[in-house]
Amino acid sequence: MRLSKGLWQGGAGEGDPRRVLSPLIAPVRKGEVQVSQDLKIVDTTLRDGEQTAGVVFSNQEKLRIARLLDELGVDQIEAGIPVMGGDEQRAIRDIVNMGLKASIMGWNRAVISDIESSLACGVDAVAISISTSDIHIEHKLMTTRGAVLERMVKATEFAKGQGVYISVNAEDASRTEMDFLVEFAREAKRAGADRIRYCDTVGINDPFTTYERIKTLIERVGIDVEMHTHNDFGMATANALAGVKAGASHVGVTVNGLGERAGNAALEEVVMALKVLWEADLNFATTRFREVSEYVARASGRQLPVWKAIVGTNMFAHESGIHADGALKNPLTYEVFKPEDVGLERQIVIGKHSGTAAIKAKFSEYGKEISDEEAEELLKRVRAMAVDMKRSLFDKELVYIFEDMVAQR
Repeated sequence: MRLSKGLWQGGAGEGDPRRVLSPLIAPVRKGEVQVSQDLKIVDTTLRDGEQTAGVVFSNQEKLRIARLLDELGVDQIEAGIPVMGGDEQRAIRDIVNMGLKASIMGWNRAVISDIESSLACGVDAVAISISTSDIHIEHKLMTTRGAVLERMVKATEFAKGQGVYISVNAEDASRTEMDFLVEFAREAKRAGADRIRYCDTVGINDPFTTYERIKTLIERVGIDVEMHTHNDFGMATANALAGVKAGASHVGVTVNGLGERAGNAALEEVVMALKVLWEADLNFATTRFREVSEYVARASGRQLPVWKAIVGTNMFAHESGIHADGALKNPLTYEVFKPEDVGLERQIVIGKHSGTAAIKAKFSEYGKEISDEEAEELLKRVRAMAVDMKRSLFDKELVYIFEDMVAQR
């Protein structure tokens, strides 16, 4: 049964690790960082992720992604923009009818007709978004701060009357004057909003600024805050975590960090950082991260880089002699969590920077033991070939080099 508004706000069973305990959650100590006791992950791969230039998901892909997100443990799925109509509405309705545990949210402008489109799709939560920075208000909306407040309040009050969960999104919050942002959040709370989405729309905050702004917002307003951070300066995940440290109760993410321009905070990065670095385990099925990342990468037509944090294949690939030797003796020397924790495998790569320990270990994988002397001679040939080929070597190539070496004796 899909999570209704009542369940989203606290009616879930005692055994459900994703239930909401209260509108304002008392923080508990997790490791050395204060983390909201029931921190929630809001995934917007199907909305902000699909807004990436050139990305379009088929309706079938949207349904599959929604199911995968639910199976991972995502608390709320922002499924799309219902007012677009057509295939967008059909996909959202189908997701609503899938019987997922996650809350299903529709994204809207601060326009009542937008919200009516979301309600027609059967979602149990709505995001009401409007710009709050002066540069947006003057040049994008071409209006005033007062008019922004009026539009937001009217839309929020309408949604409240429909009995759905409400996130009021402060677009470009990071460039919004703090006193006005506080006023905006207070008016949203009075109108019935359940949380404020703090949008670092152009990714200009750093973690220190983020922490101070979120802490101030929570202290002055007393409302749940969702982090929605962009990666223009490579700090989306760091900023999301800084917001959590300041008391944010929700984090908006996308699979692989997909999103407009440089993307959003990555689901897999945020969840694993919380789990490993802060000991805040959100009970996600992290062993499926690689699987989900690969699916979204293919569906979005975006390559999953081998160096991608958490799910890239190079996360557990060791070539450097010192690193490989350490990893072979004790993986914790160069790995902070196990590869199987995210659905990957450890790889010992043979190339220019390899050492004899890696050479011997590679042959041991195939049931063949070689001497120290053989490993030393083989390593010289491996390094020469790796330089010539400008890459690491395949296992078969290593075998061929060994066979040639033996034949030349």
